[in-house]
Amino acid sequence: MNLYAESSAVLAWLLGEEEGSRVRVVLAGADIVIASDLTLIECHRVLMRAVTLGEITEADAADRRAHLNAAAASWNVLRIGAEIVDRAKQPFPAERVRTLDAIHLASALAARSAIAGLELLSLDGRIRTAAGQLGFSLQPE
Repeated sequence: MNLYAESSAVLAWLLGEEEGSRVRVVLAGADIVIASDLTLIECHRVLMRAVTLGEITEADAADRRAHLNAAAASWNVLRIGAEIVDRAKQPFPAERVRTLDAIHLASALAARSAIAGLELLSLDGRIRTAAGQLGFSLQPE
């Protein structure tokens, strides 16, 4: 299985949320994982915000960043280039798509043009709805 990993799923794993164990299993079973720069940026920002709000300690955030960096070292990180920006400006099915969601969907479409059968890993309902209408198989099932 080849995956595009969207931020909501990666964060669930990283933060130990209820769905995080399912996400971890899906990520571990993937042959290829593609993530956008945006996925990594969002994950780092959430950790910084959690420290600022006193939800986790800086030491805990550092451990989680280390886990993310170790996992991402084996991922293919997709840069947010002109093709992705241009596609993100276009309409999507189920058009309740927010800006960052549009960047994720455009990134997944760009990745799918290079990797046939790419599946989308997300826990976000809006992204899952739009991605399903774009023909993506969704993970977790």
